[in-house]
Amino acid sequence: MLNVLRTIITTGTVTEDWETALPPRRSRGEVLVQSSNCNACKKCAAACPAGAVKVAPGAISIDQKACVFCGLCVETCETACFKQTGNYKLARLGGALAADTAPELKGKIRAVLGRSLHVRHVDIGSCNACDFELAHLCNPIYDIQQYGIDFVASPRHADLLMVTGVVTRNSTQALQMTYEATPRPKLVMAVGACAASGQVFGDSYAIRGAVDAIVPVDIYVPGCPPRPQALIHGLMLALDRLQ
Repeated sequence: MLNVLRTIITTGTVTEDWETALPPRRSRGEVLVQSSNCNACKKCAAACPAGAVKVAPGAISIDQKACVFCGLCVETCETACFKQTGNYKLARLGGALAADTAPELKGKIRAVLGRSLHVRHVDIGSCNACDFELAHLCNPIYDIQQYGIDFVASPRHADLLMVTGVVTRNSTQALQMTYEATPRPKLVMAVGACAASGQVFGDSYAIRGAVDAIVPVDIYVPGCPPRPQALIHGLMLALDRLQ
C-alpha cells in the first residue's frame, strides 16, 4: 500500500491537453491527394480495401468517412499522387448540427448539452478496436471527465449515443430501441469507418450498412480506429467548444 501511494505521489499529473499532445510518430491519419499526375491506372482504387478511393478522368477523390488509413493507395500509386499525414481532426457534423440547420436549433441543442454531456456507448457489430479507443477516454491521460463529459450505463440517462461498428441485421432492432429510449434533445456519433460509411465489410446478408441508414447521425468521426484525440475533437466540434 505504501509503495502504491509513493508511486502516485512521485508520478504526479499525467493528464495531457488533447489538442497539444503530439500523436505517436507511427500514427496514421488523413490521406491527401497531392498531385495531378494521375495516369488513371486505377491501381489505387483496386488496392483500397474500403472502396474509399474513386478515380475519374482527371480527378481522384477519397471518401474520408470510409478511409481506414491503411496507406495501400500511397504504396500502390506509381506517380506519387497520395500523401499520408498524421491529421486526426477529421470529424464532420451532420443531422441536427449540419451547416444547413437553423442556427437557433443548433444553439438550443448546445445550450442544453454544452456543459454536461452524458454518453452511452452502443456496439452494434464492431471488431472492438474502436471500443478499446473509447475506453482510453476515461484513463488519466485523456480524462474526458475534466470536460464535463462522462459515460452512463443506460440510454435513458444519456444525451449522446456513441455507436461503433457496422450495423448488422441482428443488431438493428437494438440500435433502434436504444435510440428511442434516449431522451430529447439527443445526438448520435458514428465512431470509426465502419459506423460512418458502412463500407469496410462490404455487402453481406448480415450487414445493413452505416449507422445513418438506420438512425440520424449528428457527428461522424472516421478512422480505423479513430484515436481518443479524434473522438474528443468530434465532441468539442459538436458542442462548439473548440478554441
